[in-house]
Amino acid sequence: MPQVGRRDGALTDLATRRDALRQAVSLPGADPGSLIDAALTELDGAIDALADAITAVAAPTGRGDATLDGVPGAAERRLLHAAFQRTPTALFLLEQDTTIRRANDKAATLLGFPSGYATGKPMTAFVDLPFRAAAATQLAAVARNGADRTVNCRVLTSTGLLNATLTAAKVELPGDPPLFVVTITPADAGAANGERAVAVSAAPAASAAEEDVTDPAIVAMTKRLDMVTAATQLLLDNSTFSEALTMQRFARLLAGELADWVIIDIDRGGQLRRQIAAGARGGQGDRRNPAGAERAARAVDPDPESAPWQVHSSGKSMLLAHPDDPSLLGSGPDGVPLLMALGATSLISVPIADSTTGYGALTLARQPASGRFGVADLGLAEELGRHLGTAIRVDRMFRRRSEVAEALQASLMPATLPAVPWLEFAAAYIGATQWQEISGDFYDVFPSADGWAIAIGDVCGKGQDAAAMTAAARHSIRALAHVHDAPADVLTAANQVLYAGDYGERFVTASLAFLRQRGRRVQVRLGGCGHPGPAVVRADGRVEMLDIDGMPLGLFGDSEASKTELELRPGDLLFFYTDGVTDARSAADHGFFEDRLADELASVSGRSASETVRAVQDLVTSFSDGELRDDVTMLAVRVGP
Repeated sequence: MPQVGRRDGALTDLATRRDALRQAVSLPGADPGSLIDAALTELDGAIDALADAITAVAAPTGRGDATLDGVPGAAERRLLHAAFQRTPTALFLLEQDTTIRRANDKAATLLGFPSGYATGKPMTAFVDLPFRAAAATQLAAVARNGADRTVNCRVLTSTGLLNATLTAAKVELPGDPPLFVVTITPADAGAANGERAVAVSAAPAASAAEEDVTDPAIVAMTKRLDMVTAATQLLLDNSTFSEALTMQRFARLLAGELADWVIIDIDRGGQLRRQIAAGARGGQGDRRNPAGAERAARAVDPDPESAPWQVHSSGKSMLLAHPDDPSLLGSGPDGVPLLMALGATSLISVPIADSTTGYGALTLARQPASGRFGVADLGLAEELGRHLGTAIRVDRMFRRRSEVAEALQASLMPATLPAVPWLEFAAAYIGATQWQEISGDFYDVFPSADGWAIAIGDVCGKGQDAAAMTAAARHSIRALAHVHDAPADVLTAANQVLYAGDYGERFVTASLAFLRQRGRRVQVRLGGCGHPGPAVVRADGRVEMLDIDGMPLGLFGDSEASKTELELRPGDLLFFYTDGVTDARSAADHGFFEDRLADELASVSGRSASETVRAVQDLVTSFSDGELRDDVTMLAVRVGP
């Protein structure tokens, strides 16, 4: 049974290496010759395995007490250790599963990592993605038949990609499992002599200012500080409070400065959803189809086994300077692992969170030419993740406040205006451009005892407190209109209600009109409390600006409303408005719209109520160049034939 289990494992390993070779064929930079040689090697291995299975004969085996004659003493062991470390060739000692047990000083210098960094990592983690499958096949062949194997490949170094030859040999030790010795010989002679490796794709040249700085740590620290400053400025400048736009700009900034790929995944109802997958210009994975790599990354959400999901669920960051598992980011729609499709050889994933809430995961990926991520990069990414989390929290808070404001604002005005055979109504509301809080304007149209009532008003101030007083004023006026026969009496009673409501220093200006049909004419009774009087636009073009006195509601308990009466004939129009109309200021310093209102109304006389409101709305907006300092509310009623 143990023998069968080993054969099953060998078949599984063979199938895994076969799939890796298939995927490597589609990668940019793949070497067809190496891949074909690897495929033939796998075929040789399969033939050997089949022959062994046919000719195998059950026989007991025993190793006995294998001993090594002439075991070296302590001094000789130290000598061998020193020889391994000081050998002038990059040398690796591998376990049976091809993970690195030891790497000598030359290997650390060549690849650019500290001594001991490579221990425990797969040898193929330091091979460029298009060559990993071929390298894995040759190492497996060495393990299978013991013959030395050589593969030409590109190796990942701290300065980029290095063309090199990887040679592997099997070391048999009596009584112990076999080990493997791997050497890396750079194709560049200078790199072989310990000089800086020449990258296949060189990183951007340093600026003149950077070359003047002798300490690389200072350069790196300055760049990180500049990145945090730029990200903070970008997030603070988000005047639209749009979460999607915030993430898009944020990813574009990081993809241009910190990583070749930036992926943002956000928690939506307990599921992690991919929001952004942005690649840096000139470094977008598959060079034959860069847009396709980006689409593939955007098309799939992270699965529970992926790095972003694990980071979000645990709240702990992940730094993989040399990731060896191609499934860390999941697979694209075509089944190719995204890590390979993006050409990513170094990865960071950090939580997107504020002090209390996790919103998702921020993942950064680099290609070989950009070098590997380090601990300092992880700290920077974590700081940026916290910044983005705070920005998302602020965006959502303002969005909720905006939704509440819109709901409250809608409750202060009727959803639709009534259809009355002998009257035509039209209204418009434009919020102030300099404020994002709830307006204090309101208007209402409702049936009265023997006709129709129109109410319009404005509360001092903005925000939720002002909205509460606005709602109280509107509903009080509507309710009291069924108790009192005259508009002035309704407003006087509403004043007592608001005065008793303890709204502090706030007050309400309001106008109330009762309209009653008398033959072909309409009788209008008006009551006012500190609000601008309506304009009467006659059918023949005459305009009368009514002046209504009275103290605002809610200031004094004994205030009384003013009274006015008038008569409208067919074609006449009554135009109500708040002070946002008259206080609209010209962008070209031509004064206030109050000076032009009467003339503009005269110019549109004879038009319908909706045409009149639309014309005045356009005139006010154009006059102020779209910069309204106060909310604008208008309501027109025209007597029909």
